Amino acid sequence: MLIVLCAHFIVAIFAPILFTRLGRAAFYVLAAVPAASFVWLLAQYGNVYSPTGMNPSLDIRWIPTLELNLTFVLDELSWLMSLLVLGIGALVLAYCARYFKTDDAGLGGFGAQLLAFAGVMFGLVTADNLILLFVFWELTTVLSYLLIGYARTRIAARRAALQALIVTTFGGLAMLVGLIMVGESAGTYSISEVLAKAPELVAAAGKPGTVVDVGIFLILIGAVAKSALLPFHFWLPGAMAAPTPVSAYLHAAAMVKAGIYLVARLAPGFSGTDYWQLTIMILGLSTMLLGAWRALLQHDLKLILAYGTVSQLGFIMVIVGLGSREAALAGIAMVLAHGLFKATLFLVVGIIDHQSGTRDIRQLSGVFRSAPKLGVVALIGAASMAGLPPLAGFVAKESVFTAFVANANYGPAGTLLGTVVLAGMVLGSILTFAYSARFFWGGFGRKPDASGLLTPTPFKRVDWLFLGAPALLAALTVAYGMFPWIVETWITPYSAQFSQYSQEGMHLVLWHGFTVPLALSAAVVAAGLGLFFLRERVEALQRKIPGVLDFERLYRQLVVALDRVAIWVTGRTQRGSLFFYLAVILATAIASIGAVLLATEQEWTGQRYFLDGGSPFQMVAGAVIVVGAIAAARANKRFMAVLMVSVTGYGVALIFALQGAPDLALTQMLVETIVLVAFVLAMRSLPARLPARTPGNHKVVRIILGVTFGGAMVMAAIVSMGSRIAEPVSLALPALAYSGGGGLNVVNVTLVDIRAWDTFGEISVLAIAATGVASLIFVRGRGQSLARAETVATGSVGRIDGAAVPAGPAVELAKRFAVTPGNPWLVAGRTLAPEQRSIIIEVVARLVFHSIIVLSIYLLLAGHNGTGGGFAGGLVAGLALTIRYLAGGRFELAEATRISAGTLLGLGLALAAVTGMIPLLFGGEVFQSTIFSFDLPLFGHVKFVSSTLFDIGVYLVVVGLVIDVLRSLGSEIDQHQEDGIGAITLIEDDEPLEVVR
Repeated sequence: MLIVLCAHFIVAIFAPILFTRLGRAAFYVLAAVPAASFVWLLAQYGNVYSPTGMNPSLDIRWIPTLELNLTFVLDELSWLMSLLVLGIGALVLAYCARYFKTDDAGLGGFGAQLLAFAGVMFGLVTADNLILLFVFWELTTVLSYLLIGYARTRIAARRAALQALIVTTFGGLAMLVGLIMVGESAGTYSISEVLAKAPELVAAAGKPGTVVDVGIFLILIGAVAKSALLPFHFWLPGAMAAPTPVSAYLHAAAMVKAGIYLVARLAPGFSGTDYWQLTIMILGLSTMLLGAWRALLQHDLKLILAYGTVSQLGFIMVIVGLGSREAALAGIAMVLAHGLFKATLFLVVGIIDHQSGTRDIRQLSGVFRSAPKLGVVALIGAASMAGLPPLAGFVAKESVFTAFVANANYGPAGTLLGTVVLAGMVLGSILTFAYSARFFWGGFGRKPDASGLLTPTPFKRVDWLFLGAPALLAALTVAYGMFPWIVETWITPYSAQFSQYSQEGMHLVLWHGFTVPLALSAAVVAAGLGLFFLRERVEALQRKIPGVLDFERLYRQLVVALDRVAIWVTGRTQRGSLFFYLAVILATAIASIGAVLLATEQEWTGQRYFLDGGSPFQMVAGAVIVVGAIAAARANKRFMAVLMVSVTGYGVALIFALQGAPDLALTQMLVETIVLVAFVLAMRSLPARLPARTPGNHKVVRIILGVTFGGAMVMAAIVSMGSRIAEPVSLALPALAYSGGGGLNVVNVTLVDIRAWDTFGEISVLAIAATGVASLIFVRGRGQSLARAETVATGSVGRIDGAAVPAGPAVELAKRFAVTPGNPWLVAGRTLAPEQRSIIIEVVARLVFHSIIVLSIYLLLAGHNGTGGGFAGGLVAGLALTIRYLAGGRFELAEATRISAGTLLGLGLALAAVTGMIPLLFGGEVFQSTIFSFDLPLFGHVKFVSSTLFDIGVYLVVVGLVIDVLRSLGSEIDQHQEDGIGAITLIEDDEPLEVVR
């Protein structure tokens, strides 16, 4: 199973490259992945249905303390769902090779997302951990958003994608709360164990409203939202803005089945909870009737199928959630049948649209005569959807009627309620027959045009490669209907988990004899034909009936209301005043700390002291911090203010060093230096002097806030130190770092091993921050290479009497200015104008650059056992690049950074992620370190810890961040100043203060 998942994701990563080389034929390569996985799935049949009951499984420890494991189980239900996910996924991907044109934009990303979606759905239906299931659940939400919004230039597609994202994410968040409630109640997050404990959980729940009942209800909200039931049904018809292959896969066979699957998975254990039947019966039956009723009003073939899908999802949800053996058999049978005929019909609609240029049934005429093979395929799909024999839809619908007849006679709901539900299902089936007939007649029938002539719609010939996928699905629909006993053997082990309503039992057969379900089917056909032949009157009646509740309009009104509230709140909080923002932040912090201190009884018996060991250097460091803070507050120039802030930071670094924390001291010092450089670079575009301080009461408020916040933090620290009741966790870290992480530097081992998840999150934030810097401040793109020194004339950069010479081919410029192509190690001597050069800085750069780089590598490699690490080493390397930039300008930076910042950031994150995932392949945990000990000539005994690779990833991310800062705040500002653009005018009290470039 892990190989199947990895194959989908790995091939998806390389999909854009495949499309660059193969064009749309790359879809066939992508289709081979789910196709091969489908073959593997068939080969697992013997293991899944083994009499021993030992289903294929995979259990990888992820975060054992939280019971978050990568656990997958291939049982009967997940095997059946995987048939749809992998089989239809392979056919849809192959179909895309003919559906799209060679010159369609974005095919690489589309193919990658569709293939990844197949892998995510396979992971969802095989996951045996509640949190893991949720992870895959939300991945389907994100990927569906990208696939629905494939046509990025169409506002309708983008709006539909966002609507689907918001609705399904809302359901997903509700479901997450429910999963946690159920998992905590069961004492485990393993789905298998939760279901095993379900009877005692339900029995212990007692009266309605308990944790288990509410948790299951919240899970059902997620299932209802994902499967487009009322009141969330409106997102599915809107999602028809997606390409037809997406509709065929996500909205017929895969994504919307996720909610059905979740209900089917939990039904054996929780169908007896208090809110289960009420929620599923009301919402499912209402959705079935509303969706079918609206399908009769549509003129777009895709919308007919879309509302039909909404209707049948409600139909399936009711039967799957009923909680009997008959219902379970019928429900899964309908899931399989629906996946086959609905995917067939969506693919047929795609061919019609592709070959004729329209999906409007008012414009389509005579298509059956133009494409008889396509018409036969569509007829099979529509007849199966309508429930006609001898097709899969008929067999499944007959079993549904049989199950509800048994429910009406023997079910716990009672005869009256069971009969009402059965009547609703029959009425919904009548409407289903009517819109199925409307679909086939609208797409393939001969209809008169405005002049009364039966003019056929121009239709291109359909080749077999295009028709192959829907034709194969139609053939499987026929085979299912002719041999339903095969499907029954697949479903029986799942349905056996439920109790029977009727002792006679139920089977999937084509002919039951003259029974009540057959009579109901005959009534459905007769009434459905009547509705179809009276379609014009029915449509006129529908248009006269006013809508009672339009949930899509309600959703849009809610979004508009939220936008207005957001605008109101933003207008009153985002006032453009730094003082206001800081005042709110500090006041909130003071109030929070004060409330805790006043509301709880605190013990003040802890030891307090002013000097650690009486060291006088701490007083010096404290004085430096105080003086720096006061000087920063009173400075009237920007550079002086920033410099004094850095002085306070260096004072804190000194405190760390005196307290015996060299790693913290080194890191603090390096961070302060890099930040100081960034500030200085940015301030070149700002006036030298700070604007006048706000007079009056604001000054008093500032003093009060500052003093109070400082006092609150001191009090919080004193109380925290005096309230300890347990041994500090840090006491066990040295032994844990050495035994588990293989290192003596507790700080570094904690970062790359013990708390590696935190560090990975932090470097991800660094990458995001670098992206923000790069996008907000001038940089046009990370992939854009910086201008090289060969493209400028000697001594032209920064000349006061003229701008830089325009770029051109290096050879021509070399001839023109008599300069030999190729640059020295430090290009400042050739590129910078004499008045811009600093000989001292150039000499210093030549002397210390290589030494600093070597030092950074030393800190990287030695950090596991001594002072240093990837973060400190990356900062030191960044300082080396900073020195080189200061010596030679932006052209020197281009020479020093041949690899772009984006590449370094991506490589660093990827290396850190791969380092964390590799232990899973060998039965370990995520980010678990492996220690290798060996002897080498000359070097002697060597101990290598795998977390060093993670540290190298951190190193690359930090270097990439520094390069982004230097490019954005350094090179780009340099170029703008040389080009004479980027003027900045500062305004205060409606008067211009200063103009700088």
